Amino acid sequence: AWNLWIQERPLDLVGEYLKESCNASEVLRCIHISFLCLQQHPHDRPEMSSVILMLGSEIGLPKPKQPALFVREYSSSNKEYSSSNKSNLASVNELSISNVEAR
Repeated sequence: AWNLWIQERPLDLVGEYLKESCNASEVLRCIHISFLCLQQHPHDRPEMSSVILMLGSEIGLPKPKQPALFVREYSSSNKEYSSSNKSNLASVNELSISNVEAR
């Protein structure tokens, strides 16, 4: 989701069926607000009362920073992060390795 956001393609997150019936500006606003809620530092995240205000109005929104939990794929063969290699997952700082599993 974050990669699509920074590539200015957030509507690619929406399924084809929903794209036909949704309000694109509302979807973009919800995605934008969700990234604000995922900021690494709690003081950068909006309070719930602010989130409700953001959702219900057209007030300007601050630019989100990269989310706190951003998993990139790591290729041990070339030591670079890759979106195509599915072999290993590592944190950005290479200090921990995570296996992401569904609940």
